[in-house]
Amino acid sequence: MEDSRIVDLYWMRSECAITETASKYGNYCYAIAYNILHDKEDADESVNDTYLGAWNTIPPHRPSVLGTFLGKITRRVSLKRWRDSHRDKRGGSQVSLALDELSECVPANVVVEDQIIAMELAKTLNRFIASLPVTERQVFLCRYWYLDSIEKISMDFCFSSSKVKSMLHRTRTKLLSYLKKEGLV
Repeated sequence: MEDSRIVDLYWMRSECAITETASKYGNYCYAIAYNILHDKEDADESVNDTYLGAWNTIPPHRPSVLGTFLGKITRRVSLKRWRDSHRDKRGGSQVSLALDELSECVPANVVVEDQIIAMELAKTLNRFIASLPVTERQVFLCRYWYLDSIEKISMDFCFSSSKVKSMLHRTRTKLLSYLKKEGLV
């Protein structure tokens, strides 16, 4: 079923919207959740919370790209679940590793509640990511959006682990320089 039709089902408050969403985007949402949580039950719960989030958000919101909209909800829900379960412990998961790697670039003084600064940072990050060569962009997003492990990225792109690490390091260095140029660091 086409995305616009699924969104129409949400607007009509038809429960078929959830069924169609699960059919078309269930595996996609599960992959995002599992990459963050590394637990089948938690990933399943995050996907269900994604469907609830979509149900509660559509209407009034009408997403133009349903897959991206659902991916964003899944990522937010899964990261919250991960933070809640790791509040007092610091494990070696891909989430903490990826967030540690980016901590060098993202300014620590950004206040999440300050919508204006957060929106400007998001726009700047989007411009930076759009400026990257395709492969570099894909590797960067696999690591920092989908939170894939270095090993998975290496296999997916047929690169050595050291090449992926080096590429990510260079991209983070470029990001830091870009953020400084934009006055956000």
